[in-house]
Amino acid sequence: MTDPSLRIAAAPDTPPCAPPTPDDTGATWTVTRYADVRAALLDPALGVPRARSGPPGTLAWLRATVARFSGPERHPPRRAATLTVLAGLDPDQLAREAARLTVAELDRRAGRPDVPARLARDVPLRVLAVRLGLADPAAAVPAVAVVAAAYQPGADPAAVRRADDAVADLVANCPAGPDESTAHRIGLLVQACDAIAGLIDAATRHARVLPAAVSTRDLLGEVLRLDPPVRATRRVATVAAEVAGWPIPAGAVLLLRFDAANRDPAVFTDPDRFTPGRPALTFGVGAHGCPGDRHALALAAGVVDVLRDRGPHAGAPPRPESARPTGPQGARR
Repeated sequence: MTDPSLRIAAAPDTPPCAPPTPDDTGATWTVTRYADVRAALLDPALGVPRARSGPPGTLAWLRATVARFSGPERHPPRRAATLTVLAGLDPDQLAREAARLTVAELDRRAGRPDVPARLARDVPLRVLAVRLGLADPAAAVPAVAVVAAAYQPGADPAAVRRADDAVADLVANCPAGPDESTAHRIGLLVQACDAIAGLIDAATRHARVLPAAVSTRDLLGEVLRLDPPVRATRRVATVAAEVAGWPIPAGAVLLLRFDAANRDPAVFTDPDRFTPGRPALTFGVGAHGCPGDRHALALAAGVVDVLRDRGPHAGAPPRPESARPTGPQGARR
C-alpha cells in the first residue's frame, strides 16, 4: 500500500476544479474538471487550432503538414502515417538506448552540475533522431529545441524566423523521402522535445523524496498526473457547442487544464497523494491523443532509471563498473 504521507502538491497557479469558465470577453473558456476535459477532447465540434501553411521547409509548412494541427479532413491519413513511423520504433529498444547513452554522458561529463538537466533534453532527442534515420542526430538536438520554442501558432516573429532556419536544417538532416514523411519525422522530434524533458526533470525531482522501491514506471505514471510536463492544451469551437451543459459559441478557444483535471476530487480520493495506477489525461484521448505515449515513456524511463541508480549527485564521478547493475537499465519500469 502506498504511504499516505507521500504527497505532491499542485503548482501554485493550478486552478481549482469548477464548471467551464469564460474570460471577460467570452472568447476563451477554461475547462478544469476531469469529466469536462475528457468530453472536450472527444467532442468533434472542438477542433485543434489550425495553422496556415507556408513555403516548403519553413515552420509554417511544418505546422500545416503534421497531424498535430490538422483538421478532420486531413488528420486521419496524417495520423496513420505518423503511427506507421512509430511502428518501426520498439519502445524497449528506445529505453535501452536512452539508458546506454545516459550512462555514457554521465561518465563523460562527470562533475558538471548541469548534466541531469541537459540529459533530460538531449538524450531522448538523440536516441529518437537515430531511430528516425537522421544523418547527424547530435546536430538535430539544438535545431529541434529552436523549432519547439516557436511551434505553437502565435509565437514571437523573431522566434519564428529562427525556427524557419532550424526547420530547413532538419529537412536537410532527414533521410530522402516525400515531404510529408519528412514533416512527420520532424514533428515527432519537436513534440518529444519539451514534453519528455519536463517529464524526466519532474520525475527525478520527485524521486528524491520517494522510496527507492517505487518503480520508475509507477513514478512516471503518477508524475504525469500530479506534475504534468504539458499542463494544458487548446481546442477551438468550430461550431456552437456545449461543455457540461454550458453553451460555447463558435470560434471560442477552450483551454483544457490537465493539471487541474488530474487532481479532480470528484474522480480522485485524496488527489494530492502519490498513488500509482490512477489515470491521467496528460497524453490526451480521442483522435488527437498522443500517438507516441509508449515511446515517450520508454525514453523517459531509460534516462530516469540511470539517474535514480546514480542517486541525487548524478553529475558526480561514476561508480566502479562492478558496482553497477548487471541487468538492463529498464528493470524498474
